[in-house]
Amino acid sequence: MKILLIEDEKKVSGFIKRGLENERYIVETANDGLVGLEMGCHPTIDLIILDLMLPGIDGLTVLRKLREAEVHTPVLILTAKDSIDDRIHGLNLGADDYMVKPFSFGELLARVRALLRRSSQQNSMIATVKDLRVNLMTHEVFRDELPIELTAKEYALLEFFINNADRAVNRISIAEHVWQYDFDPGTNFVDVYINRLRKKINDSVENKLIHTVRGYGYILKTK
Repeated sequence: MKILLIEDEKKVSGFIKRGLENERYIVETANDGLVGLEMGCHPTIDLIILDLMLPGIDGLTVLRKLREAEVHTPVLILTAKDSIDDRIHGLNLGADDYMVKPFSFGELLARVRALLRRSSQQNSMIATVKDLRVNLMTHEVFRDELPIELTAKEYALLEFFINNADRAVNRISIAEHVWQYDFDPGTNFVDVYINRLRKKINDSVENKLIHTVRGYGYILKTK
């Protein structure tokens, strides 16, 4: 995993970098806020360790701009600023943890591992298809970062499509998996629910996700 360390004190930066590399992490460093902000936006970064008192722009500004840019990489603030107000402000801006200097490297390593573990678990519960994002744990659904309200059956239907992405599925299969009972070909309840779902996730954007397979059923396309 790759860690970005934004720290202007060379001795502190070198100490942390060596320690983390000994634990087989890849560590990149930045010694001012502007460079750190640019590097922190890169999607290959798994965790950011951020000092607050930086040249260029300060650490809180770096954090605020990262979150405004929808960068959700975990951020561990590591700073000499130790007041309760400083901690509250940093956490309210979107930091995931806060440590005060001087610090124990053992504690820093434990917090790094905890944040990476938590992030990995959260990412495994997120399904994405183009600009559609579904939290499989909380059942929250977003399209182009806008929340979409779905009923329980609409959500179950969407999850079934995601699990069968790029595969055409017929109405019988949909009914059996989503409603758990035999499909009556004389009814159109499957089509009714699919139309409701398509209206919610398709209509407001150009990239349509759920398509009709004429004479067979439906497909959710990822490409």
